[in-house]
Amino acid sequence: MTTTNAPHPMPPPTADLQTTWKFLEEGVDHIMTKLQTGVSYSKYMSLYTVAYNYCTSSKMHAASVDSLGIGNRTGANLMGSDLYNNLIRYFVQHLSSLQETANALQDEELLRYYAAEWDRYTTGANYINRLFTYLNRHWVKRERDEGRKQVYPVYTLALVQWNGKLFNAVQKDTNLANAILRLIESQRNGETIDQGLVKKVIDSFVSLGLDDTDPNKACLDVYKEHFEKPFIQATDAYYKKESKAFLADNSLPDYLKKAEERLREEEDRIERYLNTGTRKALISMCEDVLIRDHARLMWDNFQQLLDFDKDEDLQRMYALLSRIPDGLEPLRKRFEEHVKNAGLAAVSRLVGEAEAGSLESLDPKAYVDALLEVHKKNSETVQRSFRGEAGFVASLDKACREFVNRNAATGPSNTKSPELLARHADLLLRKNNKVAEEGDLEGALNRLMVLFKYVEDKDVFQTFYTTKLSKRLIHGVSASDDSEDSMLQKLKEACGYEYTRKLQRMFMDMSLSQDLTNQFKNRMQQLHDDMDMSFSVMVLGSNFWPLVPPSHKFLIPQEIFPTYDRFQKYYQDKHSGRKLTWLWNYSKNELRTNYLNQKYILMTSSFQAAVLLQYNNNDTMSLTELATATSIPNDLLIQILAILVKAKILINDETEQYDLNPNFKSKKIRVNLNLPIKAETKAETKDVLKTVDEDRSYVIQATVVRIMKARKTMKHQPLIQEVISQISMRFAPKIPDIKKVWSIDSLLEKEYIERVENTKDTFAYVA
Repeated sequence: MTTTNAPHPMPPPTADLQTTWKFLEEGVDHIMTKLQTGVSYSKYMSLYTVAYNYCTSSKMHAASVDSLGIGNRTGANLMGSDLYNNLIRYFVQHLSSLQETANALQDEELLRYYAAEWDRYTTGANYINRLFTYLNRHWVKRERDEGRKQVYPVYTLALVQWNGKLFNAVQKDTNLANAILRLIESQRNGETIDQGLVKKVIDSFVSLGLDDTDPNKACLDVYKEHFEKPFIQATDAYYKKESKAFLADNSLPDYLKKAEERLREEEDRIERYLNTGTRKALISMCEDVLIRDHARLMWDNFQQLLDFDKDEDLQRMYALLSRIPDGLEPLRKRFEEHVKNAGLAAVSRLVGEAEAGSLESLDPKAYVDALLEVHKKNSETVQRSFRGEAGFVASLDKACREFVNRNAATGPSNTKSPELLARHADLLLRKNNKVAEEGDLEGALNRLMVLFKYVEDKDVFQTFYTTKLSKRLIHGVSASDDSEDSMLQKLKEACGYEYTRKLQRMFMDMSLSQDLTNQFKNRMQQLHDDMDMSFSVMVLGSNFWPLVPPSHKFLIPQEIFPTYDRFQKYYQDKHSGRKLTWLWNYSKNELRTNYLNQKYILMTSSFQAAVLLQYNNNDTMSLTELATATSIPNDLLIQILAILVKAKILINDETEQYDLNPNFKSKKIRVNLNLPIKAETKAETKDVLKTVDEDRSYVIQATVVRIMKARKTMKHQPLIQEVISQISMRFAPKIPDIKKVWSIDSLLEKEYIERVENTKDTFAYVA
């Protein structure tokens, strides 16, 4: 025969504390220990009602007054404290039994027991908290409002008791945190662990934090003190040991992979079971140990990765070093030096391959292609390996600016590079070039502009480009008007309207000249019947075209003179006051041969035409006779005759005696004799650089005056710096050049400025 304890009947509303608590304790214990068996709704409501009735009872119990030592408190206050104190006693007793079991466990067993009991305890405490809702709303609230912050809502009270009676004891005796740390270390070593278990235990650390001023406010004190601090220390020690050992046996690229993987694991660990508040401290520590402590090694190995194009390793190194302050700056400097050296080496190889190492024979296309190849390769590296980061873009630009302007091809001069770029542009924009035929002319011009932006002396490029453009337009050898206009727009976008103003005016002159030629022909047809010569003229503004008239006299052949004379008079009648300067050195002619069985058309310069026309009346002529007949200087005439002899139009069997070749033959009907003369090419470069120097002189003087007009007074040194700042977009000025062009005495004499009294280096603008 067995006996069972029958449940206590529900006490009446006027029941005393002992009867009331006995009933409530039975229900509280069932909820805290046997909740899985269930609680009926009627039972739960009975418990709630009894707690409510007791709290609202006005009856005073002598035992309670005596035990609490409270004299003049109301009944409701005393009833609340009775229940509150009994709850404390229950939690203490309940937790003592849990502590005994926990003290006998270690590691994962301890964690599993702790997590299971924590779940059971907090779930029960939530139900208990709702049972005593009235106690929380009135008695607990009143106590806290009166300053007794050690009184808590029932659920918080349960956590406080867990913290004080179980957590602290278990943490002290068996170190709960150490059990978690050992599991985490196992996971780092590649073992599989129960992450859900770890999360439950760590979440309990977070829940146990308490803000006395506001129990509902999150507080991480317990979590930080008992878990986060030792966790960070353990992680620091683990990765210091691991990274040192790993680097001793493996290469740096392998270490980069390892560090990347470890950082990813720690980020994942935060997401899976750590409190997010740990992220900053954990990741910062990992970055210090895994990256900062080995940054020097990474920096030192960077060059090797660049040399062997190890893109993936470069990407990893960039990603890692970007996580620490100043981690990328040494890479940027090394990258800049690497790009500069690559550019200089590419040009040096090119110069070495040039004919006898002569810079004059350097192919502009090969030069541009070499520079572009270096830029393209390293630009791709910046985008692919360094994610287009602004600092690396700046390093690339700085390095390119250096090797584009100063390399083996340029020597000490800053003018060679813009000259070669302008010559390459000229080749691209001429007829019959392969790039235009392949349909990639626009792309080639865009690539040229990539280098153009790095050119410091853009005025040198501008002057060479203008000279080359003038010849393309004069000789009608432009690939297309669209291509010319496209290049013009690119230059305007890069340097502004003023940079291309003269170029645009040149195109306008060409259009006006065509109209003028047509008007002249119409007029001649009305007045003359002997216009059997095909004739066209270009009237070009001397302020816009970089064309230099011949420095010597020239006797116009009698075959050309009538047409020349008619146009001269026609133009003077049309535009009185204007002076025409004939540029015979740029003019060209076409002559038909009548002395041979085969008719040929000889394409010549005007000087060549003047020589050949002498043979209409003579079969042989001496050098002196030709010089007298044409007024062409001997040194130039000799070069002209050399071309005609080489083409076998003339025969030079005797010294300084030139005969017409009666047996001339050519596979082509149209024979081009109008070839460039070396002396003219060298003179062109010299003239261009002279023009650049003159233009710079005007620019510097105008800039000084403009600055002084705006500022009124300035000291000498700030004025120099301001001049440099304003004209650096056009060319890279040097202080000696500025001083050479702009002397204080000169400006004082011209009364642009005056010296301020009682000062040595302060000047004022003179209006």
